[in-house]
Amino acid sequence: MDTQIQRFAVANLRRRPLVVETGGFVAGFSPDTDSPYLNYATPLPGAAPTANDVAGLVAQFRGRGLLPRLEFAPEAAPRVEPALRAAGFTTEAVHEYLVCTPDTLTVPRAVSVPRVQTPATDEQYAALDAALGEAFGDGFASSPEGVARLRRMQDDGGAVRFVPAADGGCAGGAACSPPAEGTAELGGVGTRPAYRGRGIATAVTAALAEAMFVQGAGSVWLEYSGDGSRRVYERVGFRPQGTRLYLSLPVQRS
Repeated sequence: MDTQIQRFAVANLRRRPLVVETGGFVAGFSPDTDSPYLNYATPLPGAAPTANDVAGLVAQFRGRGLLPRLEFAPEAAPRVEPALRAAGFTTEAVHEYLVCTPDTLTVPRAVSVPRVQTPATDEQYAALDAALGEAFGDGFASSPEGVARLRRMQDDGGAVRFVPAADGGCAGGAACSPPAEGTAELGGVGTRPAYRGRGIATAVTAALAEAMFVQGAGSVWLEYSGDGSRRVYERVGFRPQGTRLYLSLPVQRS
């Protein structure tokens, strides 16, 4: 599964507005933001980069005033991590990823499921972006660019779902990438604090996975942020499959 996830990571980054391929790496950049979560690189499966390859990759980030940063499944390219660490890259995080297939998907009973919708208007996309910003806190503020990214994901073959709030806004939601390499990434599942504990994350996650399977994806994968969210995803049918490594190169200070 690691190699498939890594092939997906490469294909997904190649969808970015600006793509640079150098020394066995693919870097995807989003010119409308300097967020490290939207500007990063990943290696090709089996890549064996040299010190010069790593230096060339770093230069692509430094030249844009961005933090050199990578996300990847280390087992799919075992020679990459040592080369990056030799250049000074350090660990940001190690995340376990979970995978759901049509055989493991468990859709919640209709009587207990909040009403899940696909956004159709600018107002609904904006409400979802604002809800996700509130759910994730600092560093994830709502913005016109965030709204545009959500709409683009839906328009490009992915899926975006939300649960409306009683006040006419959004209680929570999430998005799933367009499929590639037989799988799709579900990310950014968020619920506004006032609406937590009502099954919103479970309902949205199940709806997104089901939508991807209807489109022909053989699996959907995601990463989780804690034991609480892991239990939500496991109820839907997600199972542990591997890990992903996040490395970055901090600025050298004299």
